[in-house]
Amino acid sequence: MVREAPRIETERLILRPWRKDDFRPWLEIMQHPEVHKHFGPNPIGAEECWRRLTAAVGGWQFNGFGTWGVERKDDGALIGNAGIFTAWRDLEPEFGEEPEMGWIFAADAHGQGLASEACRTVIDWAEANLDPTPLWAIIAPENAPSIRLAEKLGFQAHNETSYHDAPTLVLKRPAWG
Repeated sequence: MVREAPRIETERLILRPWRKDDFRPWLEIMQHPEVHKHFGPNPIGAEECWRRLTAAVGGWQFNGFGTWGVERKDDGALIGNAGIFTAWRDLEPEFGEEPEMGWIFAADAHGQGLASEACRTVIDWAEANLDPTPLWAIIAPENAPSIRLAEKLGFQAHNETSYHDAPTLVLKRPAWG
């Protein structure tokens, strides 16, 4: 079983394991209004950001898959994350046994196809390294760019629900193979 995110290079990106020194840049990304608006009215604080970052690293230990820190090749800047994970979210349907896919990118990386490039790489890695499994995703209904990306990646709307008192679209991508 894989215990750490492998380093993967694409044309414009490096998907790599998270590092401790990613914390401050990641917190800055997560607190930007154009990023956090899809996760609630207020940005997450340092404590929650740290918890999510350590959970991202721990997912590889527990599951053999997880999320990657995503760097831009040309300047080495951390611009986002992409990956698959288990979150055991308190929503319907409950899909904690099956992985969820997620991506979050810095506001200055939006609209350039970088999330698409990273997410396609994640799916290619999953299909090459994991047993076939459905993938789930949750997206705020007003986040049209992420919904379009999910559809390009093969996700289909499954249902709408409420998560943390906010409307949430649940999507599912069928198992490969």
